[in-house]
Amino acid sequence: MSDTDTGRDTGVDRTDPGEQARSEEETAGAQLSTAPGEDRLRVPSLGPLGWARWFWRQLTSMRVALILLFLLSLAAVPGSLVPQNQVDVVKVEDFQKRHETLTPLYEKLQLFDVYGSVWFSAIYILLFVSLAGCIVPRSWQFVGQLRGRPPKAPRRLDRMPASTSWHTDAPPERVLEQARTLLRGRRFRVEPGSDSVAAEKGYLREAGNLAFHVALIVMLLAFAAGQLWKSEGGKLIVQGDGFSNTLTQYDDFKSGSLYDPEDLDHFGFRLDKFTATFEESGPSKGTARTFRADVSYWTDSDGKEHRAPIEVNHPLQVGDTKVYLLSRGFAPIVRVTDGQGDVAYRGPVPFIPQDNNQTSSGVIKVTDYRNAKGFKDQLGFQGFFVPDFAPNTGTMFSQSPTARNPVLFLTAYRGDLGLNAGSPQNVYQLDTKNLKQFKAKGGKPLAKQIAPGGTMKLPNGAGTLKFEGYKKWASFQISQQPGKGWALGGAVAAVIGLAASLFIQRRRVWVRARTTEDGRTLVEMAGLGRSESTRLPEELGDLAQRLAERAPLVPAPSDTSEDTTEGTSKDTSRSSDSDGDSDGDRNGTEGGTSEEATPQDPAETDDTQDKPTQGEGARR
Repeated sequence: MSDTDTGRDTGVDRTDPGEQARSEEETAGAQLSTAPGEDRLRVPSLGPLGWARWFWRQLTSMRVALILLFLLSLAAVPGSLVPQNQVDVVKVEDFQKRHETLTPLYEKLQLFDVYGSVWFSAIYILLFVSLAGCIVPRSWQFVGQLRGRPPKAPRRLDRMPASTSWHTDAPPERVLEQARTLLRGRRFRVEPGSDSVAAEKGYLREAGNLAFHVALIVMLLAFAAGQLWKSEGGKLIVQGDGFSNTLTQYDDFKSGSLYDPEDLDHFGFRLDKFTATFEESGPSKGTARTFRADVSYWTDSDGKEHRAPIEVNHPLQVGDTKVYLLSRGFAPIVRVTDGQGDVAYRGPVPFIPQDNNQTSSGVIKVTDYRNAKGFKDQLGFQGFFVPDFAPNTGTMFSQSPTARNPVLFLTAYRGDLGLNAGSPQNVYQLDTKNLKQFKAKGGKPLAKQIAPGGTMKLPNGAGTLKFEGYKKWASFQISQQPGKGWALGGAVAAVIGLAASLFIQRRRVWVRARTTEDGRTLVEMAGLGRSESTRLPEELGDLAQRLAERAPLVPAPSDTSEDTTEGTSKDTSRSSDSDGDSDGDRNGTEGGTSEEATPQDPAETDDTQDKPTQGEGARR
């Protein structure tokens, strides 16, 4: 029998042993991952086609995808620090007035429209292309791996990162059959060979990796769809008033470039009551406890009114539209009489809160007004509403957000309010450029503190203003944001895929059984993982222990040949073989006297020989 037949390594080989070992390890570890190799990053040869290929390979590499993902998150930072036109135009205008030097630079860099800027869109599109170009070839590679089979066992299993071996009296066919059964029971994909078994496990690692990157693409598409087809508007509603979901009813409205106003859901609602409660004592005094708007809403489908509460983070959903509760405040009810004694204006006027205690500022604009001589004119009132005024504190700021002692502080103007100029104007601000302030006796500006039921008389019979009470108002956001469900699903899939790629290890296990010169069977096991991990040696040790229970160990004979000595006395395990060998020796000593190790019953011997044959037939 030749050395090749007996499986001995005589050391006589025409090839370099180190190079051959490396070649075997590379073959055994081939296709453990679908990640692109380093050869994809080589500098191309001269020529437009070579550079184009190099650029595409760079763009579709995972390294560049991670860099673009980092740049995208970095590019979103200015959108959180600088006011955006798509969010609040008033804040943008205020920022530009306060920073006249920075404004031209920010406009050139498109920092007031970050998410619609050219440079942000470029990063966004490049990231999308990079992920798509990276995922498609890796997906085909992964499909090929699923259709492929584990590679055959290397010639030298003891060169693998984790390996072990032992002798047994069980025939090789029975050892291999038991190994196949054991590995299949552990959910390994098994590929039998003539004298070995190859098994592989952990395909979900690459599936999770691909799922993570596919989920990123889904999230990018969902966010893009949400920006292109979204609509969002705000509406301030005084208690008792209503809203109809039409474009003219919004206080402000913005939408994506592909949104069609005809897609607005047909519904409306009325603010019946607003409830706000606060902590009355303790260290949390003044902290909000309840914000709830009770509304009655209706749809065109039935026209019947339905009642529903709207709370913070609990919106009202009608069709694809959600109605969110944003803020609340007070609206003083005033009645203005002109110089002819006629009522020129009457109704609630929303005032905007300036602090947490609801100290609010606002303006009252009266356009239908005639002075004492009967000439048409316009009036403007500017001031503050204080829900809880404490006169002894020396300040006009409210002491709490509850209306315990409401007071209205006003100054009065007359002239051109600028409403007929054609330019947009903030309804909560008063442009005094073309107005003259009323003067009190002594030439001082006219200003007055008014309690509910009190009046403010304008000089020279110009009219009066009466403070009749107050109502509450609530501000709502009405929005349609398609793609949110897809974005949520993509985020969940990304987390699951990332967890699978991090915690599942791709690994391969080989088992070889061959007869040595002394007539016994040498069992060799080895494992190889994608990356170094303590789990692989532990798993291999557990598999070896289970297989040793089915193919018991026997002590090595004292007069062994070179081949037997190599198979028994040499410790080829690089990991957890010491525990496995000690357990195996105990099992082997016991197995040496058992009927399974040295069968005495001919019937049992025949049964032992028949089992592998039956297994072979079942596989065929």
